[in-house]
Amino acid sequence: MTVTIGRRELLAALGGATVWPLAARAQQAKVPTIGFLGAATPSTTSPWSAAFVQRLRELGWIENRTVAIEYRWAEGRTDRFAEIAAEFVRLNVDVIVTHSTPPVVAAKQTTLLIPIVFANAGDPVANGLVASLARPGGNITGLSIQGTDTAGKRVDLLREVVPGLRRLAIMGNVGNPAVVLEMEEIQVTARALGLEVTALEIRRAEDITLAFEALKSRADALYISPDALININRTRINTLALGARVPTMSSIREYVAAGTLMSYGANLPDLWRRAAEFVDKILRGAKPADIPVEQPTKFDLVVNLTTAKALDLTIPESFLSRADEVIE
Repeated sequence: MTVTIGRRELLAALGGATVWPLAARAQQAKVPTIGFLGAATPSTTSPWSAAFVQRLRELGWIENRTVAIEYRWAEGRTDRFAEIAAEFVRLNVDVIVTHSTPPVVAAKQTTLLIPIVFANAGDPVANGLVASLARPGGNITGLSIQGTDTAGKRVDLLREVVPGLRRLAIMGNVGNPAVVLEMEEIQVTARALGLEVTALEIRRAEDITLAFEALKSRADALYISPDALININRTRINTLALGARVPTMSSIREYVAAGTLMSYGANLPDLWRRAAEFVDKILRGAKPADIPVEQPTKFDLVVNLTTAKALDLTIPESFLSRADEVIE
């Protein structure tokens, strides 16, 4: 006997068999998602985020193909850090990537489950981000920027370039615990060298002009402790410093490109590339608690000769020969 089955009946009979492969394919098509919490703005962070994305690509994670990246920018606003972290929790991202201590703290306080990788943070142990460098514990790991460890070196470099340096001003966002630690370290180092120290404490952009008004002619040089607030306002700070004819020192190369006299510190694009390697390990199954926090291996001395000329400063050739980059 021949049984004839109509098209509708055949589809109904095969319904369970056809739905499962479609669901499986949809599941296979789902790519992991990285929540990128930028502390500042896209333009001020672009050299670092580009290095991160490029290294991800080299490791096989191609944006919009094998991995999705949700970018959010706090624009230096402290209140935005926790908001963005909470949004990433709602989106159920696979890993949160951020930088600078306050956003890392906000992310850690928001989730104990989603892995967090910090591309750079100041003294993660002292600031309570991890239990130890070797065994970070919990859901967080990343790279330390070693800001306090190299603070004394930056003061020494300033003394080489600024003849008769006696009075040092220090500017930093005291709402950032890592900046507070660095400013304290600088004050201890400077005073041990017999320097007079003035701390210019800021918490918002509006405080910057007031700080320079308070500075007036009370400093021979200005040490700038970096963070997201400073990063966004770096050009303005450099303009005010030039107007006050004060040589400036920081730890970030991009500040020198914007007019700071010089910088000495960890190479940030290198740290961001290494952060991508942390993310790669986590997306392949590693736990943050089992990935030791790493420290910088590459440090750069960068000098802006245009700024030096504007300040009528002559940088010794012996000093320039040690520089990793001279901007003219």
